[in-house]
Amino acid sequence: MSIAQRFVASEGEAHPADSAALIAFRCDSTNLPWIIFRAAFRAAHIEQISPRARALLAALARTVDAAKPFGAIFARRELLTGRALQSMRTFYRSLDDLEVAGLIERRPQVRYVEAGLFGRAYLHLTEHAASLLGLIEPPRTHEDEPTQTPSSTEPTSDQSSFSVPSATLADGGIYRDLSPSVFQKRQPGQLPADLQRLRTLGFFDFLIFKLMREAGEHGKRLSDVVEATWDHLRLAKAPINYLRALLRNPVDFALLVRRRNDEHHAEQARAQQRVDAQAIARQHAGRTFIDANDARQFVIGASGDSLTIFSLTERIGRQAAEWAPSFATALASGKLRPATALDLERFAHAQQEVLGKAPPCAAPLAHTKPPVTVAVRERIAGLRQFLKARGAGA
Repeated sequence: MSIAQRFVASEGEAHPADSAALIAFRCDSTNLPWIIFRAAFRAAHIEQISPRARALLAALARTVDAAKPFGAIFARRELLTGRALQSMRTFYRSLDDLEVAGLIERRPQVRYVEAGLFGRAYLHLTEHAASLLGLIEPPRTHEDEPTQTPSSTEPTSDQSSFSVPSATLADGGIYRDLSPSVFQKRQPGQLPADLQRLRTLGFFDFLIFKLMREAGEHGKRLSDVVEATWDHLRLAKAPINYLRALLRNPVDFALLVRRRNDEHHAEQARAQQRVDAQAIARQHAGRTFIDANDARQFVIGASGDSLTIFSLTERIGRQAAEWAPSFATALASGKLRPATALDLERFAHAQQEVLGKAPPCAAPLAHTKPPVTVAVRERIAGLRQFLKARGAGA
């Protein structure tokens, strides 16, 4: 037999009002820097001042600029009372407590002479408060300096064989992780030279670095995209949106840039080849060359601008067009050689023999008139009479 009471104070029953209250809970989601969080924590644990003063000092620690701890605290009374959870009367009493304790400085209002009005009165932390909250490094005294003696290296009976963590600081790596030595905002590096032209289109450096990261997420390089589409990008009305759309486009811009560079390099090579060929042609101006088979003879003009080709089967020479590159290539490969007097004599003799064995050209056939018969004459006479009759009738 159980003597325990089954239900005590309505246990086990649902309370809709309590569930709604839990859902309605809200809290401040502000993410404070570590140094401000530490200052607010220290302010809330100062035992020598009143609780209301501690709450207000923690609110001031949350509001002060960590880079300028002695600067004016730009905050309205409504903000400070909300953070300290105090009424306006308690707020002024807390200010008096902090001022008496030497933690804040309440400077008088500054009067604007031109308008005849009083300005705002700002609050300032004292040096003692800033040092106490950890916003500045405390000044070192002679008492704080460690004294080194020759016998200090020797272990004493009071010292233990292992290091004891400090009572005011976290231990080891935890303290190093929670207390970074330098707070520095990440700054952009040197912008690549091929992307600096985006500044002329209204791009800032931070945006360009962000677009570089977005291009990497899409498997592209921003330099390739800009290089491939620069002619269209600089004419776009919204270049930022256009460039981001290009980053999402599944086009291999790197391949386009490589093809364009290859074509450019090939064109430069051809241009250089033409220049070198013309220099070689001017160098051999007025000279005669013959091919390896002794079948053709090449005569360069006196100025090096023309080339005449003579063949064994033709009596006259032919002018060549765009001949300089092919002539330089044939000369470098050994297919052509400078002709000597003996080569010229042999070529002329071979040409006479080939042309002498050729059959003479047949005379053109004479067009003989067909004989005029009686029927043809009668037909012509009839046509004449018909034309006369038509002329008389008209």
